[in-house]
Amino acid sequence: MLRLPYQDKSPSIPADTRTAPNAVVSGDVTVGHNCSIGFGAVLTAESGPIRIGDNCVVMDGAVLRGVRGNPLRIGDNVLIGPHAYLTGCTIEQNVFIATGATIFNGAVVGERAEVRINGIVHIRTRLLPDAVVPLGWIAVGDPAEILPPDAHERIWEIQKPLDFPRYVFGVERPEEGETMMPDVMRRYARFLVRRHNGDR
Repeated sequence: MLRLPYQDKSPSIPADTRTAPNAVVSGDVTVGHNCSIGFGAVLTAESGPIRIGDNCVVMDGAVLRGVRGNPLRIGDNVLIGPHAYLTGCTIEQNVFIATGATIFNGAVVGERAEVRINGIVHIRTRLLPDAVVPLGWIAVGDPAEILPPDAHERIWEIQKPLDFPRYVFGVERPEEGETMMPDVMRRYARFLVRRHNGDR
């Protein structure tokens, strides 16, 4: 395992937790007892902390990221499947997150919920306890509506007021036909370069 300190914060992983030799754990990460971090998994707490409970399995290739204003919190007895992506969200106890699932900033996944293969839980979405996001479906809103991927208009109707550009990047949504990408990416890349200049 590649264990990297970041800004004087180092990962805390107990001896009874297994980490694969090519997993990467960076920054303010605390992992509970009797956990397993799989091959190629990345846990990065470079702008917000990660807290993982006991008896959790993070499978191969999963990416877990704590972000400013949205720590990543995972309760006990949680499975995070291969190639899942979790950023700045809260996962309560006894949750199943399948292969390729994506859970975004500010989302909360309630106890005993399931996010099945390639399911999505959008920003600022609250998935109630025992809810199921079927294969490839999208949960959006608080409380979540769980919709098929072809329900574009309804998804956007709920998603637009959640205001991804402001919530994640702190910018206004551009007018139709315009783009925020040049400004946002220039600032974001500059921020990351400066933040990592002193990396060891």
